[in-house]
Amino acid sequence: MIKFNKPSITKKEEDCVVDALHNSILSGDGKYTTKVYEEFHKRFGIKNMLLTTSGTTALEMASILADLQSGDEVIAPSFTFSSTINAFLLRGANVVFCDIREDTFNIDENKIEELITEKTKAIYVVHYAGFPCEMDTIIKIANKYNLFIIEDAAQAVGSTYKGKIAGTMTEFGCYSFHETKNYAMGEGGAIVVNEEKYMERAEIIREKGTNRRNVLRGLVDKYTWHDIGSSFLPSDLLAAILYAQMERYDEIMDKRMLVWNTYFNDLKELEANGKLRLPVIPENVTHNAHMFNILLPTPEIKDDLIKKLREKDVIAYICYVPLHSSPYGLKLGYKPKDCPVTEDIASRLLRLPLYADMSEEDAKYVCECIKNIL
Repeated sequence: MIKFNKPSITKKEEDCVVDALHNSILSGDGKYTTKVYEEFHKRFGIKNMLLTTSGTTALEMASILADLQSGDEVIAPSFTFSSTINAFLLRGANVVFCDIREDTFNIDENKIEELITEKTKAIYVVHYAGFPCEMDTIIKIANKYNLFIIEDAAQAVGSTYKGKIAGTMTEFGCYSFHETKNYAMGEGGAIVVNEEKYMERAEIIREKGTNRRNVLRGLVDKYTWHDIGSSFLPSDLLAAILYAQMERYDEIMDKRMLVWNTYFNDLKELEANGKLRLPVIPENVTHNAHMFNILLPTPEIKDDLIKKLREKDVIAYICYVPLHSSPYGLKLGYKPKDCPVTEDIASRLLRLPLYADMSEEDAKYVCECIKNIL
């Protein structure tokens, strides 16, 4: 069976975890957390990054740092995971859903400005499938109206927009290292603080509102309560897994890209015959082979393809049920017609299996199955 996803774990990850058990601080901010920061600084130039218990809590930290309050409005796509929206709903802010582009399935930058009101405080962008949004336009709009931009770069570690690393282009970037992501630590994430002025508060929020990190640095002899916060700090055991994954960064990237490119090349004939649409790659971005989607002509064809692929031991899934028309979105008063492009795309989009330990032969088998079925 070709699974939908499988994290790539080797002896390197095992050795790092065993070492962390005996030679680090299990509760967090141990030597492997520091090693992860060093890897991200060396590879991407990221200076201020804090590991979190998940991509979700990274987004929650960003919402606190942006000082979102009850009644504020946040513009965000509906075509995303619930974590993006929950992060600021928990602060009392309200979501204003923006429709997506038909090519990249990212937030439609040309529809953002018309949604801005005097209550708008922030724009949350989601770099869907590892393809960064059209950031120049979005940043220009945010600057015009003095809005925060939070990058939900959960799927985009290593992707670039005009040479800039996803997650580093605005005040706050949020990564996920969930087991389904390119680089995994089981459950975990990170917030990238791209403006120095927010870093001290970010450290305090992450440590339950205390200055515990300064105790570890030896700057104070006891920690005290300074702000709101929560337990956003992951165990160094998990950081040890992520460090090993980052040491294997190029290997994992190359393996994923091989599968992605195999899909892209082998399915071109079906696209030429109008049987499906392949991902659209903007000229100004590089992606990280996080996800491979195909867009089918109708929802019925998509559903039939899922069923028949399973019969051939290939597991494929839909991407998202749009948040605005999901049960909780409807409860909040949104309607399917609010984001018509999102509704249409979500009903026809299918995500194919993709993980580092898939072989080229596995990917070709998936393609052959799709060709035979369609």
